[in-house]
Amino acid sequence: MKTRDYITLEDRHGAHNYHPLDVVINRGEGVWVWDVDGNKYLDCLSAYSALNQGHVHPAIFSAMLEQAKKLTLTSRAFRNDQLPLFYKDISDLTGYEMCLPMNSGAEAVETAIKLARKWAYVVKGIPRHQADIIVAKNNFHGRTTTIISFSSEPDYKDNFGPFTPGFPMVEYGSPGEIAQAITPNTAAVMLEPIQGEAGVIIPPPGYLQRVSEICRQNNVLLIADEIQTGLGRTGKLFACDHEGVRPDMMVVGKALSGGFYPVSAVLADEPIMGLFKPGDHGSTFGGNPLAAAIARAALKVITDENLVENSQKMGEYFLDQLAEIPSRYVREVRGKGLLIGVELKPEAHGARRFCEALQSRGILAKETHQHVIRFAPPLIIDKETIDWALPFIREVLTMD
Repeated sequence: MKTRDYITLEDRHGAHNYHPLDVVINRGEGVWVWDVDGNKYLDCLSAYSALNQGHVHPAIFSAMLEQAKKLTLTSRAFRNDQLPLFYKDISDLTGYEMCLPMNSGAEAVETAIKLARKWAYVVKGIPRHQADIIVAKNNFHGRTTTIISFSSEPDYKDNFGPFTPGFPMVEYGSPGEIAQAITPNTAAVMLEPIQGEAGVIIPPPGYLQRVSEICRQNNVLLIADEIQTGLGRTGKLFACDHEGVRPDMMVVGKALSGGFYPVSAVLADEPIMGLFKPGDHGSTFGGNPLAAAIARAALKVITDENLVENSQKMGEYFLDQLAEIPSRYVREVRGKGLLIGVELKPEAHGARRFCEALQSRGILAKETHQHVIRFAPPLIIDKETIDWALPFIREVLTMD
């Protein structure tokens, strides 16, 4: 079968809830992927940062195979020998005392919402079922019904109501609006340190620090959604680290498994996470031994291979080179580490055609919010590979 055959099958039998580029990938290694017709591409999306360690990393693959031979699932009705080790590894790496593992990023966000609400009622004393969580406009925290309830993007929520109340929305990047929005019923503020899906939107310097201070002054929890920005993507272990901010809760996922398996988690210290009691929350697959073994290996790769440092170094180089491209279509190039957005002017007529042109030259990137090209290759990328890609990117950004 060729590319068109697979696309025909997918379009006929699959729900049309995505608009992918017309490339059918069947193999990946490191920063490279190949399609069913044998064409080779540089992956500059990394599955939305789930592949920070690269495609099919041998150490993670080996850990997955070894664990799959022994035990894959117990449910949380019983204990297993991998989950405690995962807890210890992630605590040692992040400094948080406790962890609650889930599967998808959206599940972890929902978990954080539930935990923040319980804290509001049990600790802060907010009247039951009256707790609010402040969020930012243009956020992206997932696709569940509750999460889309606090999206400002019509495409994410039209025709899916009624919506879950309790999420006042403020402008991203404005700590003053957060201060004004806080009431006696405010339980938490939940933010992305960098808004990835919104187009790699970076808040003003000092924003996270100021929000952290406001939360602390008002006895409000700060929840950081680091699902896309965490685990090295922005040149620090977490994007909050750029401002020395330690949120009360952190949500992680994507690269937590290196792309092998859905693994996510909520991190917090015991005074918060300890509020969950048996029966409060759960997941059949969350914390299963296969997931735990894979996540342990994925975290080890990040530290052993110095991926955080490489992200900072290669990201700075890539960003500088992209910013020097003399394109009449480019409005701004922005990013941290290897999370980079190239925003196009209206006269470019959208980013999709540029991504399609890059695909024809062996580079896979994806538009976000119609007018931004996101470049986010695996954190294992080297200067030689970036230098290979730059002439093609320059050619596409300067085309008529």
